[in-house]
Amino acid sequence: MSPTLITLSPRRVRMKKAIESSRAPKPIGPYSQAVVASGLIFLSGLIPLRSDGNMEKGDIGSQFDTIVANASAILEEAGSSLDKVAKVTVFMSDLSEFGEMNEAYSKAFRHPYPARTTVQVAALPKGAHLEVDMIAQL
Repeated sequence: MSPTLITLSPRRVRMKKAIESSRAPKPIGPYSQAVVASGLIFLSGLIPLRSDGNMEKGDIGSQFDTIVANASAILEEAGSSLDKVAKVTVFMSDLSEFGEMNEAYSKAFRHPYPARTTVQVAALPKGAHLEVDMIAQL
């Protein structure tokens, strides 16, 4: 029995597309703010940078709010919204602040809440205490 070759027509293969919003901070490295592929939007990890490029220095709740505002701008640029977020990953440098982050999270998202993973990490870019990435539907 010989192997079967499957070929896809170029019209059936969706290429990835980078998304960039001027209402969110520019990436601090060689990556896109988000990428659309196969009907999903993959947001890169966002730290609490304000749109002017300065770090939000407030408590974890206000840092989370800054991240969500940036994510919302990027999602809107792609034609989506926070309501279409299916998965969130939260990276924290100190899980003792989990309750405060969780409170801000519950205000940013509505039921049914996205699936979520939260992990403590040793360090984050630019000395941030919080980083969040998301996957959403178009």
